[in-house]
Amino acid sequence: MGNEEGTQIEIALKVDASGLKGPMPVIRARKGISSVAVGQSIELLATDPGAMEDFKAWTHSTGNELLVAEQNGEVLRFVIRRLK
Repeated sequence: MGNEEGTQIEIALKVDASGLKGPMPVIRARKGISSVAVGQSIELLATDPGAMEDFKAWTHSTGNELLVAEQNGEVLRFVIRRLK
């Protein structure tokens, strides 16, 4: 999980879930991922500290691929590729 140096990931959709708590960032991701084609990726920003574990579990349970999960200050950034 992570972005290899020099590898560019094309983002089909950007979702800002900053300020949302609990399951809301995952709900926004679910809505976003369903709007892109299989093989495309979405980027989601969140500020809820619990989102890191939530997205690891959600991508595992849905069969999508978590390409990037990183934190910069209070902002968490996720890049998820739709596989199904």
